[in-house]
Amino acid sequence: MQRMKYRIEFLTPAFLGNARQDGQWRTPPFKALLRQWWRVVRARGINYDHRMLREAEGRLFGHAWLDDGHGKTWASRSKVRLRLDSWKNGVLRSWNGLEQKTVAHLEVERTGFKVGPHAYLGYGPLDGRGGTKLRKVNDKPNAAIQAKETATLSIAAPKSEIDDLRTALALMNAYGTVGGRSRNGWGSFAIEAFDGSPGLDASEDASRQGAGGIERSFVRPWRDALTLDWPHAIGADDTGPLVWRTSESYDDWKAVMRDLAILKIGLRTMFIFPNARPPHDRHWLSYPITKHNFQAWGNLRLPNSLRFKVRSDPDDPKRLRGVVFHVPCLPPADFRPDIRAIENVWWKTHQLLDEKPSLHRPTLERSPE
Repeated sequence: MQRMKYRIEFLTPAFLGNARQDGQWRTPPFKALLRQWWRVVRARGINYDHRMLREAEGRLFGHAWLDDGHGKTWASRSKVRLRLDSWKNGVLRSWNGLEQKTVAHLEVERTGFKVGPHAYLGYGPLDGRGGTKLRKVNDKPNAAIQAKETATLSIAAPKSEIDDLRTALALMNAYGTVGGRSRNGWGSFAIEAFDGSPGLDASEDASRQGAGGIERSFVRPWRDALTLDWPHAIGADDTGPLVWRTSESYDDWKAVMRDLAILKIGLRTMFIFPNARPPHDRHWLSYPITKHNFQAWGNLRLPNSLRFKVRSDPDDPKRLRGVVFHVPCLPPADFRPDIRAIENVWWKTHQLLDEKPSLHRPTLERSPE
């Protein structure tokens, strides 16, 4: 076994919760995220075969279902062990003063309501009614982990697995978020080697050295990625990885999250609801949509595969930049995916992001393989 230590610092508030829904640092969300990015690391090498990947994951992270070759199942505990130096509770218990302005959202304003940008990106953990505030649980505000809080994460794993796990940690550093509404940028964090542990140089922002390094190794043409219904790679087109960063850097998380909210509102509202039978284009971005449920999909859920992350600016670590990236995959079979409609929606979305002056996208020296 080899042991590594890393310092984790949250760059935006994180909505992590324990069994009582109290905000708290916890190991399971980080282990789940490590497994997610480990799959991305391994997927290409086995030609994206989910059965082989599932077996390899079970052998490394634990299982209770593998066949022993004689018709019997056997169980194995995880060979990867994680420990936080503290499972301390969150101390952010009020949103007062954190959100200064509402943002424009024509669909909502028609009803007489204003939209708080933080509540828009954090609907659920945050309550936007009457001003943005933390949602109450058992009649008390639900605490969050606040930005700039830190903890030490220790990892022990077989030496033979360390390289892949380090690469997964580098991907977590570049793209990972944890907790409620993490796909919208909440729970963004930075990882730094601690106590002599190996560094994560591969996660350096692509803007510094073109779109090489970590993006080059784990991208896949986005239309090819739509042949599988599980997230397995960062998408790419002829220009390069589908990764955009904000052209501007920010003093604090409050401003960058506000601008990411404006961006997301623009992406969603560019697809109007026509007077035609659903599903409509916007439904393929994510589902459900408030007051737009329809019988064919019912209570199904389709997460948005376009994700947000907040990173430290590599040229000035005291400042922040927003990152938008696409991890394309096909909706599950229950949605009866219309591949042509889905490709059209994502092509338009990529075009809009490319045209935004507030965003910048590094390019590859050559097209992805």
